[in-house]
Amino acid sequence: MPRSGAPRYAPDVPSTENTVPSPPTTGGGRPVVARLAERLGVHYAWVVVGVVFLVVLVASGARSAAGVFIKPLEAEFGWSRSAVSAPLAVSLLAMAASGPISGWAFTRFGLRRAVVGFLALGGLGAAATAVMSTLWQFHLAWGLLVGLGTGGVGLVIGGVVATTWFSTHRGLVAGILGGAASAGQLLLIKAAAWVTDTSGWRTAMWGVVLLLAAVVPLAWILLRARPADAGATPFGGGVGAAPVGADIPPVPLRTALRTGDLWLLSASFFVCGFTTIGLIGYHFIPHATEAHGYSTGEAANLLSLIGAMNVVGTVASGWLCDRYPPRLLLAGYYGARGLSLLALPFMSSVPFLSGFAIVFGLDYIATVPATIAVITQRYGPRSVPSLYGFVIFLHMVGAAVAAQLAAWIHDYAERYAPAFYLGGLLAVAAGAMSFALSQRRATAVAA
Repeated sequence: MPRSGAPRYAPDVPSTENTVPSPPTTGGGRPVVARLAERLGVHYAWVVVGVVFLVVLVASGARSAAGVFIKPLEAEFGWSRSAVSAPLAVSLLAMAASGPISGWAFTRFGLRRAVVGFLALGGLGAAATAVMSTLWQFHLAWGLLVGLGTGGVGLVIGGVVATTWFSTHRGLVAGILGGAASAGQLLLIKAAAWVTDTSGWRTAMWGVVLLLAAVVPLAWILLRARPADAGATPFGGGVGAAPVGADIPPVPLRTALRTGDLWLLSASFFVCGFTTIGLIGYHFIPHATEAHGYSTGEAANLLSLIGAMNVVGTVASGWLCDRYPPRLLLAGYYGARGLSLLALPFMSSVPFLSGFAIVFGLDYIATVPATIAVITQRYGPRSVPSLYGFVIFLHMVGAAVAAQLAAWIHDYAERYAPAFYLGGLLAVAAGAMSFALSQRRATAVAA
C-alpha cells in the first residue's frame, strides 16, 4: 500500500530527476523550495508554472526577434529576401523536429534536465549567429541550433505541465503558458528593434544569448517533472490523487494516426503555423516598412501589439476551454484569423493596422490551449506529450513553408498581398476542419 499522501499514479517511465546532483533538500528528498512554497500556502504546481512561463517567454521572444534582423542582414551581406528567409525556414523546421524530440526528452530525462539542455543549445546557436559571416553559418547557427533549442522549451512544455501537474484548471494553465510566448514577442521584439537601430543587430543577438543564459539557473533549481518529485499531489486533485484521466492509457501515435481527428487537428495546426509564425511573425515588419513606409521601430510596435493581444486572447482561450467545446472555439478562432488576413492588404494607416493587430492578436496563439484540450478529451491526458508533439511538428512545418513561400512570393510579385490572401483562405479552411472534429471522448480501461 502506498504511504499516506503518496500519489497512486505511477508513470510509465520512472522519474530520472534524482540521478544527478539536486538542489538542497530537506528530509525525505523534498526540495527546500517545496517546503517554503507550502509554508506560504502556494501549491508547487504554480511554482512550476511560474518558472516555465519565464522560460517560454525568453525562448519564444528570442525566436520571434528574427523578423527584426531580416533587413539589417540584407543590408550588411547583400543577401536577397529569400536567401535571408531560408535559414529562418530551416529554424522553423528544426522547431518542428523539436516537438516530438522534446516530448520524448521530458519523459526520458525529466523536465529540469531537458529544459536546461534545450536552453543551452539555443544559447550556443544565438552566440554563433552573433559572430557569423556566411550564409551557411547562418543556416547552422540560427537555423538548426536556435530552432532546436527554443522549440524544445517553447512548444510541447505547456501541455505537459498542464496535464501532469493539474487535475483542474488545465485549460487556464495551457492558456497562461501559451500567453508566455506572446509576452516574449511583446517584450523582446521591441527591445531587439531598439537595440538593432541603436547598436546593430549583432549587439541585439548577444542580448538574446544573455537572456537565454539567465533563465538556466532558475530552471535547474526549481523545476521538477512530476508532483511526486516535490512531495506534492496534482493541483485540484486532493491528497493522494492522481491527475484526472490518469486511468486512461496513452494512445500510441501509430494508433492515433489511424483516426481522422488527429489528421484534421494536424492539418488545421499546419495552417496555424503557416499564418502566424511563418507569415505574420517573420514578414509583417518587412511588409509594413516597404508597403507603407513605417520605420522598423514603428512596425515592431504594431507586431508587439499583436503580442499584447496574444496574452489576453490565449489566457482567455484557456479559460473558455474549461467551459466550452474546444473544437467550436478553434473553428471561431481560425475563421476570424482568415478574415483579418484577407483584409490586411487593404490596410495602411495606423488605426486600421492597429485594428488588424488587435483582431489577429486575440487568436494568434489562442489555438494552443484549444488544441491541447481537444487532444486531452479525445485521447486522454497521458497522450498529450506524444500526440501534441506530432501536431506541433506539423504546425512548425507550416510555419517554415510560409516563411520561405512568402519570401518567394515577395521576390516575384514585389509585394506580400498574394501571400496574405493565401493565408486567409487557408485559415477559413482550418476553421471548417476544426468544426468537423468529432465529440468522442477517451475512456478508461476497466480494472
